[in-house]
Amino acid sequence: MMRPVPPSTPPIKVVVIDDNQVRATILEEGLREAGVVEITVLSGMANLLKRIVAVDPDVVIIDLENPSRDVLEQMFQVSRVVHRPVAMFVDQSDRAMIEAAVEAGVSAYVVDGLKKERVKAILDMAVSRFSVFSRLTRELDAAKSELAERKLIERAKGILMKHRGLSEEEAHAALRRTAMNENKRMAEIAQSVITAAQLLG
Repeated sequence: MMRPVPPSTPPIKVVVIDDNQVRATILEEGLREAGVVEITVLSGMANLLKRIVAVDPDVVIIDLENPSRDVLEQMFQVSRVVHRPVAMFVDQSDRAMIEAAVEAGVSAYVVDGLKKERVKAILDMAVSRFSVFSRLTRELDAAKSELAERKLIERAKGILMKHRGLSEEEAHAALRRTAMNENKRMAEIAQSVITAAQLLG
């Protein structure tokens, strides 16, 4: 009996942002040795975000020699907008810049560590951290959404209890029954109750 062949993973696309040709070559060699074949090197800051979006990479690697605060801030902006793992190499940094990088969602921030042999490990770390961060963000958003829906339902129950003289259980059952009948979520019905109460004053 033949074993099914596992689907091959699509090649990973990496954008390298670097104005220094020598350093860009070091990164490119490290990536190729790590098995990455789709590499696009971008230099210059003009329309950078637009160019990155056009490539639509899986990972962004930014390499900056002695970056100014303005350049770093622009790179952090890239990190916020592209929603991809971002690894950033800098020659020097300070605590404030590291904190700003973390806040901007940079997945790996490496100070004075540009060596060809380290590129694969740093790439893996950036992807792994980004996945964890994305999952936590989704879970937090889901929790916030659930809390907001619960508040709507509680408010709608309060309106029904006050205006129709229902108990809390009866108000809850009425909302649930209406949601089932109309094939909607309870939060949607609750919002309708609240809107109607506001209109009726």
